[in-house]
Amino acid sequence: CFARVVMSRFLANQLHLVRRFFTSLSKRTPDIKDVAWVNERLLENEFALWNRMKPHDQRHSIEVANGFTRLHPTFTRDEVAAALLHDIGKVESELGVVGRVVATIAGPKGKKFRTYHEHELIGLNLCRAAGSSSETLRLLDRSNEMSRNDPVVHLLRQADQI
Repeated sequence: CFARVVMSRFLANQLHLVRRFFTSLSKRTPDIKDVAWVNERLLENEFALWNRMKPHDQRHSIEVANGFTRLHPTFTRDEVAAALLHDIGKVESELGVVGRVVATIAGPKGKKFRTYHEHELIGLNLCRAAGSSSETLRLLDRSNEMSRNDPVVHLLRQADQI
């Protein structure tokens, strides 16, 4: 039973990565209405950070935030900000789609690959510097023991697997 659950999660994660790869190939920018929706939910400096992302990452962040709000209809601004900014640290690696695939397979070898693998901590620090709320920072902090059992964090992670 345990092995079946582990295998199911593994396969779901692999499917998520394959889907992300193919959607990442498009350079299409998000719809203007979606960008306006993001702008309404982020602080000014957070929105400036979000604008540093490549179009495929912006589209992914919108998709995650929309999925999160469907899973958690009583969401707060801080929670949606965490959903929109959950991958913001990837901007620092400056890797393209193929580079990210290689980094995922090869692991944190070399500066760019290590930066890619540390994107959550880097993103947390970028959001801290941008003036994100303590709640948004708490939700983004993967090292926070209390957040690991937080139902909102669980919903954010679930939305990221859509």
